[in-house]
Amino acid sequence: MPQNAEPLVLGIDLGGTKILSAVVSAPGKILSQDYCPTPAQDYPVLVQCMLKSAHRALKQAGIGANRLAAVGIGAAGLSDPEKGILFTSPHLPQCCDVPLRDDIAKGLGAKTFITNDASAAALGEFYFGAGRGAHNFIYITISTGIGGGIIIADRLYTGSSGTAGELGHMTIADDGPPCRCGNKGCWEALASGSALSREARQRIKEGAKTSILDHAGGDIDKVTGETVQQAAEQGDALAEELIARTGYYFGIGLANLINIFNPELIVIGGGLANMGDRLLKPAFRVAEERSFRQICQKVRFARAELGVNSGVLGAAAYALQQG
Repeated sequence: MPQNAEPLVLGIDLGGTKILSAVVSAPGKILSQDYCPTPAQDYPVLVQCMLKSAHRALKQAGIGANRLAAVGIGAAGLSDPEKGILFTSPHLPQCCDVPLRDDIAKGLGAKTFITNDASAAALGEFYFGAGRGAHNFIYITISTGIGGGIIIADRLYTGSSGTAGELGHMTIADDGPPCRCGNKGCWEALASGSALSREARQRIKEGAKTSILDHAGGDIDKVTGETVQQAAEQGDALAEELIARTGYYFGIGLANLINIFNPELIVIGGGLANMGDRLLKPAFRVAEERSFRQICQKVRFARAELGVNSGVLGAAAYALQQG
C-alpha cells in the first residue's frame, strides 16, 4: 500500500442466496460493489465464486488486491474467527468445517478475517448507521430467519469461541415448532418470516377465510410474509391476526434480550421489519410488559439505516477493527 494512502478494505457478505463484495474506505464509503448469486455447487466452486466477485469489485475501484489493508468476510453460520473456520450454516450446506478465511486470503494475497454475517451487520450499523454513538447495543435482523449481533462497551461480543450472537436460536417455547437448527421452539421458529408464512399456510389448509392465497396467485407454496402483509394492508382479518401473533413472539424475545443485556439501544433490520407498526407495536408492548420496567425504560428502539449494505460495510469494519 502506498505510504500515507487511505486504508481500503474489501468486505464480502456471504449469504445463502447472494454474495456481495465491496471496496470500502475507512470512513465507510463504498467505492465499488459486485453482486452475484451464491452457487449451489460444492465448496471449491463457492470459493472461486467469492474470489471472482472480489476481483470484479477491485477492478471497478481501479485497484489491485495489494492495495488492500485487509479483507473482511461476514458469513451466514457458525464460524471461529480465531481459526478462520466456518463450522456450519443451514444456508450454506456445502460449508462444513471449511477454512474459508485462509482460502480467501490465499486467493487474494491479503490479510483476511471472518465473522458471522449478522454480527458483521451489527458492526456496520454501529460504525456507519443507526448505532452510531451507542456503546452497548443489540442489532436484530428479522426476515426469513432471525439473526443478530451484540456490541458491549464499543466492541463486538463474540464469546469464548467466536460464535456468540445466535439470537434467533434462544428457546421461546419448549414445545414449539421445529427449527432449521434442529431444536424446537426457537425465536426464529416462532417470530420470523418463515414462521409467519408457515402459520399462514397451516391456517389456509384448515379452511380459514382469507385473501392471503389470492396474493400468492392461488399457490399455497408461494405464501410468504410479503403476501401476508399485502393481505393485511387490504384489511384481511387473518393476516392482521397472524402478524400480531408474530409480533407477540418477537416481543418475548426482545424482553429476554433487554433483561439479559440491559442495552441502551436495539436496532431492528431485515425485510419483516418493513411491516412497521403492524408487527412492531405488539412486539414493543410485549417487550415492555415482560421486561423489568427500570431496564426497559432505558432502552431505545431504532430501525436499521444501512439496508442491504449493513453486512458488507460491517465485514469491512470488522477487518479494519481486527487489522
